[in-house]
Amino acid sequence: MNTAPLSISNFPRAILHIDGDAFFASCEQARDPKLKGRPVITGKERGIAASLSYEAKAKGVVRGMRLADIVKICPDVVLLPSDYETYSLLSKRLYSIVRRYTSDVEEYGIDECFADLTGLRRPFRMSYESIAEKIKADLDGELGFTFSAGLAPNKVLAKLASKWKKPNGFTAVRGREIHLYIKDLPVVKIWGIGSQTTAYLNKLGVKTALEFARKSEEWVKAHFTKPIFEIWQELNGRSVLPLETKEKDSYHSIQKMKTFTPPSGDKNFVFSQLSKNIESACIKARRYKLAAKGAIIFLRVQDFRDIGLDLKFSRLTAFPNEVINTIKPAFELIFKPELRYRSTGVVLFGLEEDVIKQLDLFGAHLTIEKMGRVFDCVDSMKKKFGKHTLFLGSSFYANHTTQHDGERGKVPERKQLLFKGETFRRRLSIPMFLGEVQ
Repeated sequence: MNTAPLSISNFPRAILHIDGDAFFASCEQARDPKLKGRPVITGKERGIAASLSYEAKAKGVVRGMRLADIVKICPDVVLLPSDYETYSLLSKRLYSIVRRYTSDVEEYGIDECFADLTGLRRPFRMSYESIAEKIKADLDGELGFTFSAGLAPNKVLAKLASKWKKPNGFTAVRGREIHLYIKDLPVVKIWGIGSQTTAYLNKLGVKTALEFARKSEEWVKAHFTKPIFEIWQELNGRSVLPLETKEKDSYHSIQKMKTFTPPSGDKNFVFSQLSKNIESACIKARRYKLAAKGAIIFLRVQDFRDIGLDLKFSRLTAFPNEVINTIKPAFELIFKPELRYRSTGVVLFGLEEDVIKQLDLFGAHLTIEKMGRVFDCVDSMKKKFGKHTLFLGSSFYANHTTQHDGERGKVPERKQLLFKGETFRRRLSIPMFLGEVQ
């Protein structure tokens, strides 16, 4: 096989990918130094491992494992409820540190981002590798835990590079060295290639990323659609996937799901949980001035099977009372009192800009307008006093009972200790305490 370099230039563009190491668990260890070096699991409220420290991974714990099984193989594990408020605030700090060096930052996930360093060698008077290492050092030092970083000519290769020496590693994939990194890499490990595409590539005799990169452009276009062709181009050292640096201002769909314990067969309680999810989804839709064509509702039973239905609305809506009235018959159809349910969820799909396109002769326009004013007030109250300050009667049980009973109902420390003037639903953007609050 020809193993000549795939690119003649080391960094025609310099794209950096930053990835937090065991981010949620690391946030907890940074918040409480006594947890450093100990096996830490978050997700206690869900009954499974949502995030785990590398110390827990070393003991054989894997993501999604049930807490009862974790304690058996790792008796000294520290089980914590997820504190998404703290994780989100530390995520914002991550982005702000990277933006000291470049404004071209794509917030790809709560624990990762891409940054374009192209053209910054002269202003910083250092190489791209040195800039990347400086960013990583700032993140490690200021946030109190480690990050892995990858530098490459494009996003696909930068994503590969950040995983090369994980955790706490830095890898630079230069254009002339691409073939060295992808020659033995299974195609399933390529960012953007899933199990179905992998199976198809394997049937076509392609097992590794280099074998795929060596295929001709005509061959790739004949067998695959544009997204896979773009990945092929990036494996060959070109940069075709742009950084999405604008704040997200639209969605094709919105999903909200909540788990509760113990599992319940109480129809009113389960419906109330679903109602609260619908209200949360509609709040997000209205925030982005969107309305949905339909919804998918699903109930998850104790053995993790999902039972659901999808429904179309008579018109676009982002009003939860309308969604709830539409889904009620479907809920009655799928709910079985002999089963025990552990979570409910909703997906609003077919989202479009929320505009009233034409008047009608039967007063629907006036009803929509009045309802819009009502929910403008609801959203205003949310901004002032916190989410679900006002809610529909159908969400009463969900808003007046704890999400989880017993040990799993323990809330994060940040929610237990409030500053003066704070409420459970509305707090200052301070992620952690450095001492005890009496």
